Amino acid sequence: MLVLGIESSCDETACAVVRDGREVLSNVVASQIEEHRLYGGVVPEIASRRHAEAISQIYRQALEEAGVPLEEIGAVAVTYAPGLIGCLLVGLNFAKGLAYSAGKPLVPVHHLRGHIAANYIAHPDLQPPFLCLVVSGGHSHIIEVLSYTAFRVVGRTLDDAAGEAFDKAARTLGFPYPGGIALDKAAQRGDKGAFSFPTPKVAGKYDFSFSGLKTAVINTAHNAAQRGAELPVDDICASFQEKVADILCHNLLAAARDLGYKTLAVAGGVSANSGLRGKLSERCREEGLALYLPPLSLCGDNGAMIASQGYYEYCAGNLAGLGWNAVASLPIDLVG
Repeated sequence: MLVLGIESSCDETACAVVRDGREVLSNVVASQIEEHRLYGGVVPEIASRRHAEAISQIYRQALEEAGVPLEEIGAVAVTYAPGLIGCLLVGLNFAKGLAYSAGKPLVPVHHLRGHIAANYIAHPDLQPPFLCLVVSGGHSHIIEVLSYTAFRVVGRTLDDAAGEAFDKAARTLGFPYPGGIALDKAAQRGDKGAFSFPTPKVAGKYDFSFSGLKTAVINTAHNAAQRGAELPVDDICASFQEKVADILCHNLLAAARDLGYKTLAVAGGVSANSGLRGKLSERCREEGLALYLPPLSLCGDNGAMIASQGYYEYCAGNLAGLGWNAVASLPIDLVG
C-alpha cells in the first residue's frame, strides 16, 4: 500500500511516498532554516506563510519523484499534533482537501509517533515492543512502544527539552540558529572533561530536567565575560554535550533494566547528535542491548516518517474525518 505523508509542524514543509510503512519512494523537504536564522529561531507566523507557499509544489514533487500518480496512493497521512498550530493547520487542511477531492482515506499522525517510525524505514527488522528515547527541540521522552499504535510514556522532561537546552546554550556561546548543530561540531574539538556541569535532580526516576544545566552554561559564559577572560568555547561545548548525553543515557538504560527491555531505539532531531549516538552505542554494546538509530537524513522532520506511521495507523483503523482539527500539544498516547 502506498501512503502519502505530509509534515508541517514547525519549519520544514515535507511530503513523501512510502510503501507498506517501510520502503521510501520519495522524500521531499523544503527547509526554512536560512530565513529563520535572521531572527535567531522559528517565527511561527512566517513559518505558516512559507508552508502555504510551498506545500503544493512539494506535494507534486513527491509524487513525481516516486513515479506514481495520485490514483495509486492508498491513503493520505498528515501530522496533526503537536506543533505550531498555524503550521499544523496548513498541512492538515491541504491533506483534507486532497483526501476529499481524490476520495482517499485521511490518516491523522502524532508527530512523535512519526519520529519513532523513522526507525522502521531504516531498520526493516525492528518491530515493537521496544523502548524509545525521543529527543528533539521540544520533546525529551522515554516511551514504551507497545505496538505500532500503542505507547506509554515512562519518562519526560519537566522543563526544557534537551534540544532546547542545546540551542539556548549555543546562542549564549555565539553560535547562529540552529545552534545545536554548531555546538555539536565545536564539542568534537573540545575537552569534555574541562568543565564539571551539574546533574539536575528530579523526583521521577526516569524524568529529565535540563533548565538548570542550561543555566550553568549561561552563567559560565557570563562570568568569563565579566572577568574579561577568554571563553574556551569548544571545551564548554564538549563538557555540556557530555553531561546531556550522560543524563539521557543513564535514564534510558535504567528504564530498560527495570522494565526488562533488550531492544532500544532513539528518535527525533537530537538523535543526530554525535555525542549521544556515540555514548549510547558504547553503553548498549557493554550491556548487550540492541540499539536502533535513524540515519541522519531521517532524524529531522520529514514526510517519510509520517507516511510510515500513517500506514500503521491506517491498518489499525485510525482514520480522520473532515472535521478533524490540529492540536498544538497532545500526549503521544492519546488520539485527538
